[in-house]
Amino acid sequence: MQGLVIRDADVVDGSGADSFRADVVIDGGRITSIVKEAAAAGCQRPRGMRELDAEGLVLAPGFIDMHAHSDLALLRDPDHSAKAAQGVTLEVIGQDGLSYAPVDDRTLAEVRRAITGWNGYGEDIDFDWRTVGAYLDRLDRGIAVNAAYLVPQGTVRALAVGWQDRAATPEELDRMRQLVAEGLEQGAVGLSSGLTYPPGMYAGRAELTELCRVVAKYGGYYCPHHRSYGAGALEAYAEMVALAREADCPLHLTHATMNFGVNEGRAPELLALLDRALDAGADITLDTYPYTPGCTTLAALLPSWVSEGGPQEILARLVAPATAERIRHELEVTGSDGCHGVPVKWETIEISGVADPTLGDLVGRTVREASELRGESPWTTARRLLVRDRLGTTVLQHVGHEENVRAIMRHRTHTAGSDGILQGARPHPRAYGTFPRYLGHYVRELGVLTLEECVAHLTSRPAARLRLPDRGLVREGHRADLVLFDPATVGAGADFAEPRTPPTGIPHVLIDGRFVVEDGKRTDVLAGRAVRRTPW
Repeated sequence: MQGLVIRDADVVDGSGADSFRADVVIDGGRITSIVKEAAAAGCQRPRGMRELDAEGLVLAPGFIDMHAHSDLALLRDPDHSAKAAQGVTLEVIGQDGLSYAPVDDRTLAEVRRAITGWNGYGEDIDFDWRTVGAYLDRLDRGIAVNAAYLVPQGTVRALAVGWQDRAATPEELDRMRQLVAEGLEQGAVGLSSGLTYPPGMYAGRAELTELCRVVAKYGGYYCPHHRSYGAGALEAYAEMVALAREADCPLHLTHATMNFGVNEGRAPELLALLDRALDAGADITLDTYPYTPGCTTLAALLPSWVSEGGPQEILARLVAPATAERIRHELEVTGSDGCHGVPVKWETIEISGVADPTLGDLVGRTVREASELRGESPWTTARRLLVRDRLGTTVLQHVGHEENVRAIMRHRTHTAGSDGILQGARPHPRAYGTFPRYLGHYVRELGVLTLEECVAHLTSRPAARLRLPDRGLVREGHRADLVLFDPATVGAGADFAEPRTPPTGIPHVLIDGRFVVEDGKRTDVLAGRAVRRTPW
């Protein structure tokens, strides 16, 4: 591998300190030298290496996506420009309590069906693994960007208990502890939960606390999608904080939002809750995406009791008229727990993707618009769509508040996560635009964060949470996972009308000193590998 000298870059090193002008030398996949103000000082510059003129560009550590849904995309799509083009050099996958390891044949089939809307069914993938370690080994064959993995608590529960809404027996709890420990021993960085998704949602606080004790023992962290982002949001956050403190386990609150009308302007209450815990010694971080709409599956809005038994039971309940009417009443009148305790407003639910291409004419319409087109009630449209699409429909939820988004991103423990679902004809633009949107919209245009602050949020803070001592900073000896961008033009090209438009102003991205993006174009380099937990 030929060495590289990046000349005359404005280095924003990820620490939050002021930028400085420097030449940065890379050799053997690591940063070997940083020479500040080399040209002005007349310093001897390295020769015999490839040179890149970075005049007018910022050089920063590669961005770390703390909440990604690329579990199958990394295997399916070697290009993976959705993330590489943004300057992302590491993604954390295994999110929301559901992913593809550890599994057996039964649970693999169940999980593939349950999260088709997130990742596709994976017909084109050879699922030749069953353990966390074997999945990470599969990633090590070569992927576009690096990836770290969280043991998914819902998948673990499916394997040990099934999809029933009941407490685990002592023997089942022991089995779950064992599965979590094995996943961490094999390289996972922590444990995720999806506490509004079956079957993870059926776990009580005591069960989750016991699993978090295992995570703490191995030096990992707990990453919950907690029980409510709506009517019970503050209580749900408080439950996670108390649980993690009882287990003495580091806590990372993923996609930390305060959504729906009941939470407009209430972000300061959340931040006060977190600050009290931090000041008392808790280890808490969080991530957000810089948009107001959320994204999930249409099936996720259903009441939790509908999901007991797994995907086939959900479909059977939707088909039964009396049960379907009960579901409608909870969704539209009392407020389903799947819709965070808030009665659904169908005009805020936009269909963003379908698994069945014959339903493609509905994509881009709200459920209410689609129902008016068909001359039927919104629930009838939603119910038909769920059944015909075999639960594979993804939706955008237009339920967020800009003032909450800005307040939370200023928090002292904030990091960034795209929560990017790459499936569907019109996915959420956060999958393609999160990191340049932070830099362009919230730094350059609005000044919510300074450039140095924002880069720290995207790099060193997440690296510290992941306990990666040689990533997240531009430092001698650190891995050469780097991004060069133009601070005057960087921005998200993706929007809700054209969600796959590439970003602007990011000409170069390197992983281990190799160009994965060069002159704004994706190369054929597959420099990414599994990033395993640092032994405790």
